[in-house]
Amino acid sequence: MTILRALALCAVLLPGVVFAGESFPSRPLRVVVSYPPAGATDILARTVALKLNETWGQPVIVDNRPGASGNIGAEYAARATPDGYTIFVSTGSHAIGASLYKKLSYDLIRDFAGVSLIATTPSVMVVNTSLPFKDVKSVIAYAKANPGKLSFGSAGMGSMAHLSVELFSSMTGTRFLHVPYKGNTGILADIIGGQIAFTIDSLPPYLPMIKAGKLRALAVTPAKRSTTVPELPTIAEAGVPGYEAVGWFGLAVPAATPRDVVNRLSAEVVRILQMPDVKARMFEVGAEPSGSTPEQFDQHVKSEVGKFAKVIQYANVELQ
Repeated sequence: MTILRALALCAVLLPGVVFAGESFPSRPLRVVVSYPPAGATDILARTVALKLNETWGQPVIVDNRPGASGNIGAEYAARATPDGYTIFVSTGSHAIGASLYKKLSYDLIRDFAGVSLIATTPSVMVVNTSLPFKDVKSVIAYAKANPGKLSFGSAGMGSMAHLSVELFSSMTGTRFLHVPYKGNTGILADIIGGQIAFTIDSLPPYLPMIKAGKLRALAVTPAKRSTTVPELPTIAEAGVPGYEAVGWFGLAVPAATPRDVVNRLSAEVVRILQMPDVKARMFEVGAEPSGSTPEQFDQHVKSEVGKFAKVIQYANVELQ
């Protein structure tokens, strides 16, 4: 068999292999989003996809596969051919789901290789303005003296807001009353109205009411202060050292994807994230652009999965 015939046979039998002579990318790419169009995850994915298209001259198709709390899209991406042409938008919700759902058909750590963190979304601790709390320490002091009396709202059991408060509770030795909602609109209205005391939730929906003086913001959740509200301390600064709970978005590929392809994708994504128009678009949806090496993103995912596994166990969170 000639070398050319052997290579041709390999190309038929092993379509996922990227050969040394093949320039990546040489055909369209697919970005799998586990959520519906027009949401933050979709907007961030399309922002990066457009720039990849402009740079590489290949179509970059955003493939929305919503359902099962993000698990349908994740399962599809995990089973895709590991050649770099299928890219998955991994999120903080997937890291939570790794422990929240008992029978997943994929493993977020084992089945994916990180490309880069692309953005984070800070959360904020906000309280009703009629309450006496002026800082995080005063909330902790009251909660310790009155276990379970302060109520907080979230978008439901196992949501980021729910587990952000449970993480706070586990690190401060406090207990709160959880009031689940179907979305943050109800939470916002009920904090203003005094039906619940506080929340730790994604910043953007609350920012207008904070600026209008209808809500009191005490602190933000990232390890570093938010560029959106730099005057607010972090919860770690405000009295809970080591606290960090942020929404995040990153890109990953199936685990067996060739390392040179992963590295090329990562370098290009990190370059794109430095573009002024990309940063501006991300800030519009309340996200703060990031960027990382593949190794850093893999470590981030492992850390997040481990952190929220402990919180879910601590809070005894079980989906009905």
